[in-house]
Amino acid sequence: MRQGAKTVAGRWARSARALRKEERACGEELAKLAKAHSSEAFVACDSPLEAALFSALIGLLRYQEEDDVDL
Repeated sequence: MRQGAKTVAGRWARSARALRKEERACGEELAKLAKAHSSEAFVACDSPLEAALFSALIGLLRYQEEDDVDL
C-alpha cells in the first residue's frame, strides 16, 4: 500500500507540472504532502489513493495549525 501511495503522489507531482504557473507550486506541495505521511497512513487505509489523501490532509492541517489559518 505504501508504494501505491507514493505512486499516486508521483502522478500528482507530474500533474502539477501541467498546471498554470500560479498553481504549480501548490500542486507540487500537495504531492510532497501526499508522500510525507504515507508510510504511517498506509497501515489503516484500504487504497493507495486513500492513503495519499489522508497524508496530504494531515499536512494541510499541520500548516493550518502552524499558521493559525482557517482553510
